[in-house]
Amino acid sequence: MHFLDILVFTLYMMGVIGIGIYFLIHNKGVDDYYVGGRKIGSVHIGLSVVATDVGGGFSIGLGGLGFIMGLAGSWMLFTGLVGAWLSAVLLIPRVKQLEKTKTFYTFPQFLGSFYSPNVAMLAGIISAIGYLGFTSSQILAGAILAEATFTPLLERQTALIIMGIIVIVYTAMGGIKAVIYTDTIQWIILMSGLIFIGIPIAFYSVGGMAGIREVLPPEYFSLTNIAWQQLLNWGVTIIPIWFVGMTLYQRIYASRDRRQAQKAWYIAGLFEWPIMAFMGVLLGLFARVAIAQGMFEYIGFSAASDIDAEQGLPLLLRTVLPVGLMGLMMAAYFSAIMSTADSCLMASSGNFLTDILARWFNVPEGRKSFLLVSQGLTLILGVIALMLASVMPSVLELMLHSYAFMVSGLFIPVVGALFFKNARPAAAFWSMLLGGGTTITLIIGEWGLPLGLDPNIFGISLSLISFIIINFTIINQRKK
Repeated sequence: MHFLDILVFTLYMMGVIGIGIYFLIHNKGVDDYYVGGRKIGSVHIGLSVVATDVGGGFSIGLGGLGFIMGLAGSWMLFTGLVGAWLSAVLLIPRVKQLEKTKTFYTFPQFLGSFYSPNVAMLAGIISAIGYLGFTSSQILAGAILAEATFTPLLERQTALIIMGIIVIVYTAMGGIKAVIYTDTIQWIILMSGLIFIGIPIAFYSVGGMAGIREVLPPEYFSLTNIAWQQLLNWGVTIIPIWFVGMTLYQRIYASRDRRQAQKAWYIAGLFEWPIMAFMGVLLGLFARVAIAQGMFEYIGFSAASDIDAEQGLPLLLRTVLPVGLMGLMMAAYFSAIMSTADSCLMASSGNFLTDILARWFNVPEGRKSFLLVSQGLTLILGVIALMLASVMPSVLELMLHSYAFMVSGLFIPVVGALFFKNARPAAAFWSMLLGGGTTITLIIGEWGLPLGLDPNIFGISLSLISFIIINFTIINQRKK
């Protein structure tokens, strides 16, 4: 990496951290820190939503899918579009209606308003653990990007420590305002860089369509190069997250009103698919061509089997981008990863503090003492997330497992709150426990499941069955 690239990268990252410091100094209280004063517009919210949801982790993961399977990998983010638009129609109006009479800071508080404090606490535990895993995936994404960018100077574990420290420190300083406004800047730079610089230069460097078709088999250009089980697994894992994601609820609360929030969700959905979906897999596909053409031999990689598929995209950008632009694009990718990581770490910290610890301890209400407690807890959770990232091999695998754990435990109780008139707290509590427990047990056990289906499908199914049985049993007993 050239000195000019390092300089651009360093200055960019210092600017991003400077924004975090600015908003930390100007935060006036809990509303500013966690929900941005509840008056942020749709464009900033929409770009922040897609930056947080897709971020650097899914960007790196999409590149890995494009490297392995081509254009069909884009279907993963189609589920993001579906989830965003469904939640805009079904969830946001209900949340904003309740906000007229209640003050929410977390997702479990919303869920608890329908059920009970015990349900809210269990939801907080599940959400906190899930987002801790998601934070780990983002730190791992940053480490993979750094390792590929600075090869052979930087090893994976060293990169993990560096990324972990940056993310933890940045998150401990900033609040949701810093996250949302830096997300907007970072996402515009990242999208502009990919559309006008990254993709055109990479396409030209691999020889255009002639060079691509010479290397890749026809299935890489087919949108049907995917098994129905994979589509189902992605759909069941990703669509429901739009109904249970703590980071998403924070942004609903931060929106000025219902219409602004819905508009933001429509914007986010379109950015997920087709815009980011195809850009990510195209760059991964170009990387597969590049390594077959010997473009990575100068750093010791001569075949696709020599590298992790998720390294292909950053290696490609490192190889083809000119001096200066390389530093800017890498900074944009790193900051996108940081944006997702700090949002998820803040969500996990908020869940632990507001939904769990506040049940047993007297959490101080003063601004300074509250921020100190939040920062200390964030630091501890960040270290745990870093340790988890050090034992996971794949960004996409870690993200989808974290998603699955949250979805299988939380989705059915949300559906019950929205559509069941007499949803009972006991039904919600046990459906969360059984659904989340089933999924995590199947993941840890690594049992061979029928038809290659995701453990999340079985967790959600058991959650739904237990919710219906317990709910109707209680209702019938009360009628007698």
